[in-house]
Amino acid sequence: MITVEEWALVRRLHVNEGVSQREIAKRLGIARNTIAKAIKSEKPPKYEGVDRSSGMRSLEPRIRELLSQNARMPATVLAERLAWTGSITWFRETVARLRPEYAPADPADRLNYAAGDQTQCDLWFPPVKIPL
Repeated sequence: MITVEEWALVRRLHVNEGVSQREIAKRLGIARNTIAKAIKSEKPPKYEGVDRSSGMRSLEPRIRELLSQNARMPATVLAERLAWTGSITWFRETVARLRPEYAPADPADRLNYAAGDQTQCDLWFPPVKIPL
């Protein structure tokens, strides 16, 4: 199957510029039958994939429940409690996305400075004294 961009290019080359199907196939490296189908079709190709439900979707409510009980529980422990057999990386990414809703930011981790609260002098010292 060709992409929409390739379909548009094939149609433009054949209809507007009069390039032969054989030449288009040669230039783009696409089979001649595919080129012929693209020229005949009036609509661009549409990919219709199979909807595969993720096992993670079914576990998300349970993950949320466990995070509401203990927001700092490691993802590995959550996976073990839920008997997760899939990719641990995928599980960790999902937990990392959900965790901020249940674990508020630690106020000790944040440093807030108003304008003028700090200055940094690296390998240079101003010639005049700066009043504090």
